[in-house]
Amino acid sequence: MAEIDGVRLVDSLQKLRSFGANGTGVVRPTFSAIDMEARAWLRAQMRDAGLDAVVDGAGNVFGKSPNPGPTLVIGSHSDTQPNGGWLDGAMGVMYGIEIARALLADPSTAHLAIDAVAWSDEEATYTSCLGSRSFVGELDDKALADTNAEGETVSDAIARVGLSDVPQVRFDSGRHIGYLEAHIEQGPHLEESDLLIGAVTSIVGIRGFEITFTGEQNHAGTTPMHRRKDAGVAMFEFATRAAKRIASVAGPKTVWTFGDARLEPGAPSIIPGVARLVLQFRDADDAILESIAGVVQELAAEMNNEQGVVISAPPGRSPILPTHMDEGLRTHIERAAESRVPGKWVAMPSAAGHDPMVLSNHLPCAMLFIPSIGGVSHDFSEDSLTPDIVLGCQVLADAAASILSEAQP
Repeated sequence: MAEIDGVRLVDSLQKLRSFGANGTGVVRPTFSAIDMEARAWLRAQMRDAGLDAVVDGAGNVFGKSPNPGPTLVIGSHSDTQPNGGWLDGAMGVMYGIEIARALLADPSTAHLAIDAVAWSDEEATYTSCLGSRSFVGELDDKALADTNAEGETVSDAIARVGLSDVPQVRFDSGRHIGYLEAHIEQGPHLEESDLLIGAVTSIVGIRGFEITFTGEQNHAGTTPMHRRKDAGVAMFEFATRAAKRIASVAGPKTVWTFGDARLEPGAPSIIPGVARLVLQFRDADDAILESIAGVVQELAAEMNNEQGVVISAPPGRSPILPTHMDEGLRTHIERAAESRVPGKWVAMPSAAGHDPMVLSNHLPCAMLFIPSIGGVSHDFSEDSLTPDIVLGCQVLADAAASILSEAQP
């Protein structure tokens, strides 16, 4: 069985961390100058690992194995959140490169084919999962017109970095038999349970509402209480009632967040005439998500025109359906985990979104988690223990070799 080089893996992760380093974290937004420098370095790393590597027309760094036959794609994204951690995405990218290198170097696995990838813009600097959508042919004109915070479109950014005339690497149904991705958990469950590996069962679905409360703006001192149509009071009341009703239909893994609340005009001496509240909720069971949507809409109808405030509750985003991992691929990860760390792994859902949400519509996908220290992610303090990082890569390498060996003609 091929053994990965843990020292080389961690050294390469630390080097990737240097591109955009900010204290203990990393700031490497898609198509920034530092992002393109990192992608050039990743391409060189893939070539050094024995892969035919390019930066394609969507910004993906893709390394193709020299071997023919059934092929696994292994990787993740290399872009970061605006104030991101050093492992989110990056770890999965370096796993792909290290596993490809290790399998090619071992005589027992040198015939197996691993394509490594660093997807672009999973973190939605411009549009979510840009690179993986390009890979499976789902990058449409609407996505290309999406913008970053400065108003630059995807198309303009691709032109700016010199990729407009570069072909996009595409999924090959005759070659690619599956996709594997490793990630830090971004939550506390593995660490709190003293477990080392998570075999992901599914990625949660995500839904949301943007709820608007329209009352009447007026003077905060001269308007009697019984005459007020206070949009802010209605919003706070709605949030309190909604939290209780959501809890009544939620499952054990359901989460929900009122992540954005605004009062207009937002001045101490003005009764707000308009208030806006953004609700997001997640679960791996779409029936539970549907139930939550139902109770939110029922509450909006029930409270509409209470105290003269009109409530509008349209869906705030296109629903993201739960994504279920391929059971066959997942079984190989579970067997590899049991072999390396008996009894120290668990099957678990992912509460965060990842590129397999896009890719799984076209090829089988599976994911592996390692523990996050303190359950922290999307923050400069994000971290994982070095032995956990190395172990995760070895377990995924074992699973990849097992999958490809089984798939040989």
